[in-house]
Parts: sequence; structure tokens; C-alpha cells
Amino acid sequence: MNWYLKVLKQYADFNGRARRKEYWMFFLFNTIISYGLTFGAIAVEIPSLAIVANIYSLAVLIPAIAVAVRRMHDVGKSGWYCLIPIYNLILACTDGDKGPNEYGPDPKSDGTEELDQIGKPDSED
Repeated sequence: MNWYLKVLKQYADFNGRARRKEYWMFFLFNTIISYGLTFGAIAVEIPSLAIVANIYSLAVLIPAIAVAVRRMHDVGKSGWYCLIPIYNLILACTDGDKGPNEYGPDPKSDGTEELDQIGKPDSED
């Protein structure tokens, strides 16, 4: 759930990178909530709940696009690759670039790799 909230906090942030876990956890929770509201509206037969489901879908449209663009950035591609039908799914499943790329630092990196290398003797000597 923290990944879902993280995406919502970055509501319209199209800059940077999003790791696979962030993207897919948002996708999972968004799907569960959307289908839950829709099927709940059908089961209970309350038309206003269907309106709430539609409003929710519109409210999370921009964060969904933003996290997809950041996911494309993580694999080193432009956000426009989200528009290519099958290839965007392949890229969303692919591991991101190791280390920083042109879109920002590695989201998996917490900076300890550089610290681990400081003070270690070179093995090439």
C-alpha cells in the first residue's frame, strides 16, 4: 500500500524514475479498488456508487500515466514509449538501468554502493 500512496504523492511528477515494484504495486491496488467499486455498484445496485467509481478512475488517471512514464525512464526510454502497445508491457517488466541514467539516479540504489567502494583496495594491483 505504501507504493500506491507514494505514486499518489507524486501526483503529476513525470520526472525521474520508478522501479518495477512501484509501478506494479500501484497497478495492482488501482485495479483492486477500481473493480471493487464497480462490482460493488453492480451488486448493491446503487447508481451513485457507479459515479464514485468513475470519479475515482478519472482521479487516478494522471498518476497512472505519470508512474508509467517514470517506469519507461527507469529502463532508459522516453515516456512516449507508453503509447506502443506490446513493447510498453515488455519495458514495464524489464529490470531498470543499473546506476544513474539520463532521467535520474537509480531508484533501487540508496547510495551505499559508492560508499562500499571507498576504502577497499583495488584488486587489480
